[in-house]
Amino acid sequence: MNKLPRIALGLGLAGVLIGLAACQQAPQPVETPEATTDYCARMVTNSGGLDDRSFNQSTWEGLQQAEKTLGIEATALVSTNETDLSPNVQQAVESGCQMVVTVGWELAEATATEAAANPDTHFVIVDEVVDAPNVKPLVFQTAEASYLAGYLAAGVSKTGIVATFGGDAQPPVTLFMDGFVGGVAAYNAAHGTDVRALGWNAETQQGSFTGDYEDVSKGKTLAQGFIDQGADVILPVAAQVGEGAAAAALDNGNVMIIWVDNDGFETLPSEYRSIVLTSVLKNTGTAIQDIVSDDLAGQFTSDAFIGTLKNQGVDIAPYHDQAVAVSEELGAEIDQLRQDIISGAVLVESPSAL
Repeated sequence: MNKLPRIALGLGLAGVLIGLAACQQAPQPVETPEATTDYCARMVTNSGGLDDRSFNQSTWEGLQQAEKTLGIEATALVSTNETDLSPNVQQAVESGCQMVVTVGWELAEATATEAAANPDTHFVIVDEVVDAPNVKPLVFQTAEASYLAGYLAAGVSKTGIVATFGGDAQPPVTLFMDGFVGGVAAYNAAHGTDVRALGWNAETQQGSFTGDYEDVSKGKTLAQGFIDQGADVILPVAAQVGEGAAAAALDNGNVMIIWVDNDGFETLPSEYRSIVLTSVLKNTGTAIQDIVSDDLAGQFTSDAFIGTLKNQGVDIAPYHDQAVAVSEELGAEIDQLRQDIISGAVLVESPSAL
């Protein structure tokens, strides 16, 4: 294969703590099977809900697996809007459970507040960093895996145009987008091509966003706009809203999507399987199980878990039904690129990275 370049996507660091709205009565928790130990964990979703086909769902699946393998009790408190967030974290703490797991940047402020007030409770926050001795951040260098996905998208595109969009301009979102356009640039440099990536400019950190993570119609409209410009591979980073992009791809034909967080071939409705090229994976479930196991063994620390290609915390999913679209040569290039990122021969950087 052609030599792959070193590409730096930007400089600096980013983190977000957002103030939340006033409280209202929290929804009823999701019940789970009877535990075999006195250890319990409470998870609080962000406003995307439990079955978001994204990080809430993956985190919950990890806790459910911990129930089966470790004998703990796990319950999810589902946030349906922003006013549920703070009271749900408070309710989780008041349950007396040893661990509280919160998901997403929307819960950062509530997590920090409750952690300070309850130093004996251990917290895990997914996709955000809260600096406290009893809070363990669980974050992922998704730019590394998205870089592979961008290279793949450029390699399979028939039109020479691909696209990405996000739910909003938060670091865990733009990290995916930075990696994706970087991978497209790497493919162009290696092959002398000029594949265009719509929807995100890594240099200016400006791009296309739907403004939420629940309104599927917004994702369909935005994706259709990209398709009208010629895009035939689209990476939505917008949880449930991304399903709208899948619907647009299916309606138009000859368009593929790349899912995020978990394997969209498995988690999206079955009618979309034929248009899922791959997915940018975060191995949230396994990380959650490991953290619970460490806590049970008295080995909890506030050191951040950072998922990378090297520790298999991130990767891309199998190509499934689209394997025929990926040539043997392109597949080999991506395998080599993965190893080059792991070894440090190729550097993937982003303003949104830790």
